[in-house]
Amino acid sequence: MVQSSPRRLPRGRHALSRGEVERVHRDRLCAAMAEAMTEKGYVGTSVEDVLRRARVSRQSFYGLFSSKLDCFMAAFDQASTLLRRQLEGAAEGGGDPVTRFERAFTAYLEALASEPGYARLFLVEVYAAGPEAIQRRSEIQHDLADALAGLMGLSGDAARFACQIVVSAVGAMVTPAVAAGDMEALRAVGPPVVEHVRLLLRSGALDA
Repeated sequence: MVQSSPRRLPRGRHALSRGEVERVHRDRLCAAMAEAMTEKGYVGTSVEDVLRRARVSRQSFYGLFSSKLDCFMAAFDQASTLLRRQLEGAAEGGGDPVTRFERAFTAYLEALASEPGYARLFLVEVYAAGPEAIQRRSEIQHDLADALAGLMGLSGDAARFACQIVVSAVGAMVTPAVAAGDMEALRAVGPPVVEHVRLLLRSGALDA
């Protein structure tokens, strides 16, 4: 989902611009936020925890973020953007709607499994971060539902509502596995969900 180990700045003098330095610091701080919350949760994570893992100064942190929540939201947005890109890549290619769904859903599960820290941030700790984060999560779920409808070639209000239900149900199913750090259980969600979508299409519940 996200680069696991953001690069460090080179030692000593370097030719990186200020913007590039800030980009490296931002990536390291976002990754450190996800790592710290895997161990301590959002409430138990302090700015100091993030700085220690990122090896970035407090001054640099507050030059980029106004607060722990601000850093969390940046990490959340980074994770969601890169997740969308991975899904878009998986959606390329032919096949019937179920094949396209299976390819994209498998990529989604693998993205979560490959980055457990960001997966926990995205699915679990978002609820501890407060109303702003929860609202952002809701917006992303709606975007994913629209993307799912487009992926499967579905249109109409009923079909889009059905896609919203699928996205919400999937979120509820994968969150316990992510919270427990059980990647086998996370991947096991895939086949029954794909089969259920197949049955929905055959029954006409997803009106193409």
